[in-house]
Amino acid sequence: MSLTTQRTMVEALNLALDEALSTDPDVCLMGQDIGCNGGVFRVTKGLQGKHGQDRVMDSPLAECGIVGTAVGMAIYGLKPVAEIQFSGFTMQAFDQIEQNMARYRNRTRHGQPLAMVMRTPYGGGIRAVEHHSESREAYWAHTPGLKVVIPSGPRNARALLAAAIQDPDPVIFYEPKAVYRAFREDVPDDPEVARLGRAQVVRNGSDITVISYGAMMRPVLEASDDLSSLHGIDVEIIDLLTIKPMDTETIIESVTKTGRCVVVHEGHKTCGIGAEIIARINEHAFGHLLAPVGRISGYDIPFPYFQCEQHFLPDPDTIIEKIQDLMTWQ
Repeated sequence: MSLTTQRTMVEALNLALDEALSTDPDVCLMGQDIGCNGGVFRVTKGLQGKHGQDRVMDSPLAECGIVGTAVGMAIYGLKPVAEIQFSGFTMQAFDQIEQNMARYRNRTRHGQPLAMVMRTPYGGGIRAVEHHSESREAYWAHTPGLKVVIPSGPRNARALLAAAIQDPDPVIFYEPKAVYRAFREDVPDDPEVARLGRAQVVRNGSDITVISYGAMMRPVLEASDDLSSLHGIDVEIIDLLTIKPMDTETIIESVTKTGRCVVVHEGHKTCGIGAEIIARINEHAFGHLLAPVGRISGYDIPFPYFQCEQHFLPDPDTIIEKIQDLMTWQ
């Protein structure tokens, strides 16, 4: 039996990067302050000292340069893992991501893969300033050629990052910074690699399906506990884990069973991930629905300053209210 250690998400991600650097000489890390300082959230702490400056490289404050350099490295056969300090600043690298990172396999008529990962913390909940709390995953899910992965806890973060680094295609790896040090979880000491494109049924239930990912899994689980203990509502919970490619099969199987569904995410509502999930449910499971699919999201406004951010983020009470409404819908 594999031994486990209680780790935070930061520690689990650090472990995944350390394992990749130790086992694959083509893997390298680059980003602003990731070497001597260990990254703004210390995810890469100690890795430069262990693996050297040629493998863990500090870059200038130039997001376009970070991603563009990583693309070039990947073209020549390396497996770069580029860090952008906050997801809001990926916009400074949008041209390199959309025009080069996402298009290279198609541009070479599928003859040349591009194995690289762009890591970046996303989402609200830590009272950050402007441009530091965005949830832009829908941008990248909409962009052909990219895979989009969002872990929700330490164990799946380690396994998903390992899978992303090994994948032959470019991966946008969003890390929910509100979860970085929020809790510890048993993480196997032996290497563990997830399968991209597969969701996880976190909790089995029969009355309603709740679909979420990233930091929103915590309020979803809290709401589910209250609904079960106080109202006798049996909630099935799906953690997407991979936003693209999306595990439509697991979603449809669950909704077909329960007949009701709520999607929860903190990104903006219009054209968000929830809209895509609802469209797929309508296409494949409409005849099984007992109520309209509910959607809980952030508002269609720029992410607010820290004194108002909790009014923007979905919370357990909002989730409970929506589920109760759908359970009585006629």
